[in-house]
Amino acid sequence: MKMIILLLGLLSAFGPLSIDMYLPAFPLIAQNFGVELSRVQLSLSSFLVGIAIGQIFYGPLTDRFGRKKPLYAGLLIYCLASFCCALSVNAEQLIYFRFFQALGSCAGMVISRAVVRDLYRPQDAAKIFSLLMLIMGVAPILAPVLGGFVSSLFGWRAIFWILSLISALSFLLIHLYLKETHSEVVALNRKSIIKNYATILKDRAFLSNSLGLAFTNAGMFTYITGSSFVFVEYYGLSATHYSWIFGMNAAGIIAASQLNGFLLAKLKAATIIKTVFIYALVVSFSLFALGLVDPPMLLLCLGLFIYLPIIGIIGPNASALALSNQKKLAGSASALLGTIQFTVSGSMSALVSVFHDGTVRPMCTIIFISSLMAFLTHYFLKPRSTSDPLQVAPI
Repeated sequence: MKMIILLLGLLSAFGPLSIDMYLPAFPLIAQNFGVELSRVQLSLSSFLVGIAIGQIFYGPLTDRFGRKKPLYAGLLIYCLASFCCALSVNAEQLIYFRFFQALGSCAGMVISRAVVRDLYRPQDAAKIFSLLMLIMGVAPILAPVLGGFVSSLFGWRAIFWILSLISALSFLLIHLYLKETHSEVVALNRKSIIKNYATILKDRAFLSNSLGLAFTNAGMFTYITGSSFVFVEYYGLSATHYSWIFGMNAAGIIAASQLNGFLLAKLKAATIIKTVFIYALVVSFSLFALGLVDPPMLLLCLGLFIYLPIIGIIGPNASALALSNQKKLAGSASALLGTIQFTVSGSMSALVSVFHDGTVRPMCTIIFISSLMAFLTHYFLKPRSTSDPLQVAPI
């Protein structure tokens, strides 16, 4: 079982690995192709668009054909796309193949959540999602370091060779260790797909928790988008010192996800998440207030360090609760969960650039708005029934 959890964690980490590992190589890629750095950054944008779009297609496929076959297909796409990224001769090709790499990585992100839903009760699923977040949380810390080391020694193309190798190894491990966890057949046609997604959206447990999670993630993406300007440009930190702040906050998220595992031994996920949404709203309002008065850097760092770990608690619990009422449509629900998450997060975090005014105010304000929306959507859309969704029988 430990091998299964490690494997699911690896599949969940394909997205963070693919995003963070090649970031230090941006200047090398731009120099190699003879283009501006902003042109290379479009390869990141195309990857994020691919993740937002691609997940919605894997849901119906995994509900119809089981978990393993679509996963094989996704890993094959990822492996070939990584191979093509390494062979790209210009920025346009890299942008194009990164989109297909994202489509392949979606398989692991969607299906790993669906497998957890297949195997565990909602309360236990929340614990497993906390363990997966531990593995996923390490990726943003180690991936840039590994990517910088590899690119400095072997060139930026070696990063994509390594990603291709990781996907091939995952393919083999899935074949050896992951058994099929979904046996019910769901019809696959346009009418049934639309009907299934409509059915999922009518589930208030899914809607309240998926939107609550999406807006919480939007706060984190807002921090990721705005923090480089805030700390490097506004406060004048070096890139090295900024990376330390980034790493400390990532470590805080990991620690919170493990604290969540201990909390779940005594409290129900619904109780934990309700409390943390209120906590997030209070802390984010404090950040908003700080943004209005040109705060000292240390005070802003402290506020962010107190705020950001909430994703380590809300993420596992909201994911488990969102999927708690889904049975044969767990794959589609997982896909819709991911699509909503990346669409809302990407849209909210983009507002940091839209309202950029040379201060910390846009980042702090949008973090507060995201937390407010997370609280409101979760509170007003939660199931009217007083029964605890965690009492659902295991499937």
